[in-house]
Formats: sequence, C-alpha cells, structure tokens
Amino acid sequence: MNQDEQALDFSTVIASTVHDMKNSLAMLMQAHSQWLARLPAAQRGGPEQGVIDFEFAHLNGMLVQLLGLYKLGVNQMPLQPAYHELDDFIEAQLAAHQEVFASRGIVATYEVDPLSPLGFFDRELIASVLGNCINNAIRHARESLLITVSDEAGQLVLSINDDGAGYPAQMLERQSDYVQGINHSSGSTGLGLYFAGRIAALHQRNGVGGRTEIRNGGPLGGGVFSLYLP
Repeated sequence: MNQDEQALDFSTVIASTVHDMKNSLAMLMQAHSQWLARLPAAQRGGPEQGVIDFEFAHLNGMLVQLLGLYKLGVNQMPLQPAYHELDDFIEAQLAAHQEVFASRGIVATYEVDPLSPLGFFDRELIASVLGNCINNAIRHARESLLITVSDEAGQLVLSINDDGAGYPAQMLERQSDYVQGINHSSGSTGLGLYFAGRIAALHQRNGVGGRTEIRNGGPLGGGVFSLYLP
C-alpha cells in the first residue's frame, strides 16, 4: 500500500468516526430536549442552558464542516441548486438559533432586498455555511445580529453583521489564506472560512464562481461576513 492509499484510508476512517459522532450528538441533543421539557418552567432557563444550547450548535456545526471537507476532498459533494424564497430561508436559519439568542440577550433580525426575493443555491450547503457563521457571530456579538440579503452586480449577497469588536486586523489581511493555523487565544483554526469559501466556489454561473469576504463596519459596526453567489 502506497502513502496516498494509507492517507485515503485514514481520512475515510476519520470521516466515518465523525459521522458516528454526529449521530451520537443528535441523539444527545434529542434526549436533552426531552429531559428539559419535563422540568418545571422556572428551571428551563438560566445561563447554563444558554451555554449548552450554544455548544450543541457549535459542535454540530464543526462536525458538519469536517464531513463536508472530506466530501470535497474526495469529490463526493453533490451540488443541488434550486430557487428558494429568501425570507423563508433566512427565517429558518434564525429560528434554529432562537434559544441561544434568547439566553444571551441577542436581538437577531434580517432584511431582504424586495428586488431580490429569490436565490438560486444548494439550500443544505448554504444553510450549513450560514449556521456556522451565525454561531461565530453569536460568540462575538454584544446584543445585536443582523442578516442582510441584497444584489450586487448580479450576485446574491448574504451578509451576517454583528455588533462585536470585529475581526482582528491580521485575520482581515490574511483572509485569502483561509487555513491560518490555530489561534490559541480564540480557538480559531480558519477552517470555517475555508469551508465557506469552498462551498461558495461550487456555485458557478457563466464562468463566475461564488466567494466570501470578511470586513469590519457594516450597519452594526462589528464584524461582517458576506457570501457572494452568482
């Protein structure tokens, strides 16, 4: 067996393990939800519950990313684009994080350009990107998060804005180098941006591929993650 075959076998084992971990996490989340529903209403809230909800979502997002990166590496990531109503799509993404928003006192809103009510993309893949980016924004937001949807030069632009301190200068300068190494102070690996960039690039039209961009400022004055889809 040559080195490439050994590497492929190992990556397959890792992918299988991650898949099992994701299933176990899903069962744990379901059991926790059922247990929580049996508690008196006064005992269901609290900061600890907010931490649990956030970390569940964070772990699930990381496992989805790892499986996605494996599928991209072995060319097994099918693209199934279709037209979607953007109001419904964004509402669904925010609804999935509603409990975390409530526990952290974050007001999450969205604005869709009425001239761009539809988007053409793979719903599952783009939802996984936005889910991870929303988790990141939750981690840094003080009290507000805003998702905007607009059209720019014929491209659909989905932007996640927060009112936090913004992206570090070094991260902005190196955003084209998605995998930037582990930042021990923040725990960031850059894999989230790498995954988002790869998913965006899968969406192509007339020779133009999707892309991502991070910056500071925006309507809330904090970090802004933008996903451009042709």
